[in-house]
Amino acid sequence: MSAPFYRAFEDKHRGSRELIRSRLEIYVSFLEPLLQQNAQPVAIDIGCGRGEWLELLRDHGFTARGVDLDESMLQACRERGLDAARSEGLATLKGTPSESLALISAFHVVEHIRFEELQAIVTEALRVLIPGGLLILETPNSENIEVGTSRFYLDPSHVRPIPQQLLAFVVDHAGFERHKVMRLQEAVELHGASPVSLMSVLGGVSPDYAIVAQKHASTEILHAHDLAFSREYGLSLSTLAQRYDQHHALAQAQLDEVIARAGAGEQELRKLIAIVEAQARQAKASVAALEARVALLEQQETQTLERLQDIDGRRLVASRASLRERLRAIRHFLRHPRPGPVVRRLSRVAKMLGIHGPMRGIYLRMRGFVLARLRPQSVQPAAPAPTPDTSSVPPSAELSDDARSVWNQLNMQTKNKQGVD
Repeated sequence: MSAPFYRAFEDKHRGSRELIRSRLEIYVSFLEPLLQQNAQPVAIDIGCGRGEWLELLRDHGFTARGVDLDESMLQACRERGLDAARSEGLATLKGTPSESLALISAFHVVEHIRFEELQAIVTEALRVLIPGGLLILETPNSENIEVGTSRFYLDPSHVRPIPQQLLAFVVDHAGFERHKVMRLQEAVELHGASPVSLMSVLGGVSPDYAIVAQKHASTEILHAHDLAFSREYGLSLSTLAQRYDQHHALAQAQLDEVIARAGAGEQELRKLIAIVEAQARQAKASVAALEARVALLEQQETQTLERLQDIDGRRLVASRASLRERLRAIRHFLRHPRPGPVVRRLSRVAKMLGIHGPMRGIYLRMRGFVLARLRPQSVQPAAPAPTPDTSSVPPSAELSDDARSVWNQLNMQTKNKQGVD
């Protein structure tokens, strides 16, 4: 792999100088106690690259020197007036006097070398650091599932990812007093307690991490670094997974609550449906009973009408028979009159006065008038039949009350007529 190729590769995938410089500012809190401890602390940066870290150290008062094997990277450092030389990191540390450096750093170097070389660098770093001096080793974070399974292998010069637990054990085993794991470069929006997605769990963990190890020193020197070592940095996989689980559990609880409410609502709805169905059955039974009652009433009404018609028919027949009988009696009486006492008395008086003939004529005309009124109007009145001799026709033995009433009225009219005459 040619040097120009790798320089172009880093420019494309690592980011601009300004971006890298801004990311390195997080280490300033570890630098300040070193500046208080030493007037002009000395630092070596292994694999200095384009010199962003050397530039930051120089700006903060360090005497910084960088080593790298890429001549194009070294040229970029020299153009900015930085002290950079072509050398291997382990060889540089072996040629450095003991307890002469305040800071040793290696950004994205350990993933490019063999593990035995890494152990040797850590051992030599412990030797050349002053008491309380710092070793900073930054590398891709394989805890990030996306980095550990994909992005790490994008760089063809990478050998293998170094898990943070392994690198921390390396520095502890070498004899450093303490170390701090710094998770770096995570997305700012993932901080806080807001819910996270599954993709955030898979790829949102801090993509880089650093082990900051401190050499044994007096309590006073160590205490000056306590603030920087006590802080928490970045996002771990367990943190994001826990937030995701909490959000999922909350969502599941809300879903369960909705399902429970829906189930309770369904039960209530089923109860209401059962009540409505029971009421519908009762209403249907009531309607059937009412229909049966209506049918019975209609049957009774029909029977009652039939009975009424029968009764009316019988009454009408009886009334008609009675009326016919009465009319028959009246006709019989009028045709065969039986003079009453008044008529007989008038007849005797008329004979005494010699007017019996005219009185008889009046009586006969009145009787003919009554008979004509009793006949139906559609039938032409027949010629009056010769009046039989009343003395030769035996009077009716049985007369109704109506016939007697008519006969009495005729007698009264005859009496009145005589009085007028």
